[in-house]
Amino acid sequence: EVQLVESGGAMVQAGGSLRLSCAASGFTFDDYAIAWFRQAPGKEREGVSCISSIHGRTYYADSVKSRFTIFKDTRKNTLYLHMNLLEPEDTAVYFCNVDVYWGQGTQLTVSS
Repeated sequence: EVQLVESGGAMVQAGGSLRLSCAASGFTFDDYAIAWFRQAPGKEREGVSCISSIHGRTYYADSVKSRFTIFKDTRKNTLYLHMNLLEPEDTAVYFCNVDVYWGQGTQLTVSS
């Protein structure tokens, strides 16, 4: 059974940093691309960043490029999203995704 468990969400001030984690199980970590999505109140879920399966290529939404870094630890089957220079517009529930599977999300709130 595939499980994705996000953690690390918090309330932070604008300009701050935070790291989200996604602990994965039930599949071979390096066989799939894994992504972070987010959903702000009243908005559709949007892709934030993705890391490819074997080569670890990374992709970012324009709104987070140069501020966020996605990386994974294959030994721990854990995906991370390190976020710098946080803005109130980053406030959302952040979800981990692989194939058709989603975690339950973790809340990030950025205060101005």
